[in-house]
Amino acid sequence: QVQLVESGGGLVQAGGSLRLSCAASGLTFSRYTMGWFRQAPGKEREFVASISASGGSTYYADSVKGRFTISRDNAKNTVYLQMNSLKPEDTTVYYCAASNNYYKQTLPRDWIHWGQGTQVTVSS
Repeated sequence: QVQLVESGGGLVQAGGSLRLSCAASGLTFSRYTMGWFRQAPGKEREFVASISASGGSTYYADSVKGRFTISRDNAKNTVYLQMNSLKPEDTTVYYCAASNNYYKQTLPRDWIHWGQGTQVTVSS
């Protein structure tokens, strides 16, 4: 079965950086759009960034544009999220997701596979 396993979360001071990784198995990774979402307690899951199957196109939420970078390594079946200039409001659980749709899909319902999430905490 499909598994998406996130890693790289943790505690960082405001202005710092973290790199999240998501290792995929059980699917033909190079055929899937990959993305990152985040969800705070009591809030809806929010789109963060996505990347096309080839890696040639990326898309970002306005709240992270210029600070976060999504990338992928199809040889390693892994997608990354480099997060720079982190802010306390970036604190939440981050989820990796896979879709066989267009890479600009921002609604969670358009994504078919999900990881278990990794906690990111940014202290002020």
